[in-house]
Amino acid sequence: MSTNIVRCGDCGKRNRVPAAAAGVPRCGECGGPLPWIVEAGDGDFADVVEASAVPAIVDFWASWCGPCRMVGPALDRIAEDLAGQVKLVKVDVDRAPGLSERFAIRNIPYLMVVRGGDVVAERAGVAPAPELRAWVDQARNSGATAGRESG
Repeated sequence: MSTNIVRCGDCGKRNRVPAAAAGVPRCGECGGPLPWIVEAGDGDFADVVEASAVPAIVDFWASWCGPCRMVGPALDRIAEDLAGQVKLVKVDVDRAPGLSERFAIRNIPYLMVVRGGDVVAERAGVAPAPELRAWVDQARNSGATAGRESG
């Protein structure tokens, strides 16, 4: 399982963040919540996403996909703004064919919000950052599913 290095938004210290953990990552210097941005694939998706203590925003993407490169920074910003409240998990469809098949991913970027092991929202395509943020907020705060959308 991989780890990622992220900078604390409060004190600026760089911290190692594991892909999977029982709680949420906190800064080793100031104790503030850290943005949780990691990668997952066929072998570790269950541990990284489905067992996550917080809602996971799953970004199915590919390095050759222009729209994916447009959505990526907006999702990173959402993860930074919601540090300690969400986990952003990036799944490279070229390296995770099993997940692409399992979730019937036909178009990328394809986004899902997984809470408590269940997919509570999904959408395909590009959207402006404020629309993505509203979609994430609705998915993580609603008791029902936010449904399937295309952008």
